[in-house]
Amino acid sequence: MSKRRVGVLMGGTSAEREISLRTGEGVAKALESRGHDVVRVALGAGKPADQAVREASIDVAFLALHGRLGEDGCIQGMLEMMGIPYTGSSVLGSALAMDKLKAKEMFRLHNIPTPPYYVATEADLLELEALHGSFGFPVIVKPRGEGSSVGLTMANDLGELRAGLESALDHDRFALVERFVKATEVHVGILDGRVLGAIEVVPKKGLYDYSAKYTPGETEYILPPRIAPTRTRGVMNLAERAARALGVTGACRVDLLVTEGENEYVLEVNTLPGMTPTSLLPKISAHAGIDYASLCEAILEGATLHAGAAPRRSASEERPQSGVTFRKSDLALVQPERKVV
Repeated sequence: MSKRRVGVLMGGTSAEREISLRTGEGVAKALESRGHDVVRVALGAGKPADQAVREASIDVAFLALHGRLGEDGCIQGMLEMMGIPYTGSSVLGSALAMDKLKAKEMFRLHNIPTPPYYVATEADLLELEALHGSFGFPVIVKPRGEGSSVGLTMANDLGELRAGLESALDHDRFALVERFVKATEVHVGILDGRVLGAIEVVPKKGLYDYSAKYTPGETEYILPPRIAPTRTRGVMNLAERAARALGVTGACRVDLLVTEGENEYVLEVNTLPGMTPTSLLPKISAHAGIDYASLCEAILEGATLHAGAAPRRSASEERPQSGVTFRKSDLALVQPERKVV
């Protein structure tokens, strides 16, 4: 493994760029401490993503990206076409998990409880009262395809709902309106199908939004969660089912609500959870006896191509080529000469 050149892909163009850069730097340092040949590949810095990856001359990609174009299957598809194994889920699993509407539809198909919801667009703002009907308040409003609670708000009446939708629709063409469930928020960490543990999240202002996630001191984290051990096992089992329903692999984090009335609901599955040394998955991992560097290395070990194509030869073995080669119905893009950056 140490002979392969590892590219830590970070940055990107989403609203979570800065968090991704922090994740990427933490991962890069951890892998370097274990003797890996690591290159930091910052995407979204003025050149096309495929060009940045080619110039880095990497053999395997550790994805430290967050949000749109990083978690939604786009980068995964590019790496599949380039023949570079990568960490995390497949194109399909990544896309399903990032799309909150499709994820909920899959949860319902697999009998996985999730809070009631409906979808709204900008056109629906004209008939908002009729659309909302007897759905009730309070509700949570969020963009359909953003991560890290970007654009997330709570609404207690139609006025706040309209404002929340306008905010969410600034980030996406579709917004999800979800019934608010008073509950304990629990996040479960999973690595290669193995549940590592769970952590309770207690935001001081009541809503685990972007500010609560990334402002020091705004959220309390309790590990293990303050629920009965038998209940915890049920929550972790539900999290594993949710990840499996979406076809998610590698490292992921499942966010759930646990009510006093013995009900559990899945909110979402994160295919590329935050990996700064103080993020939730590393906290859960450490409690399970896996230190940060070991977690990063274990994630790297799972890097693969999901589409069935054989990975190309290592950068040290590959001969510079250019142009396009046609083979019957197959079109293989041949990489131009690479430059190490």
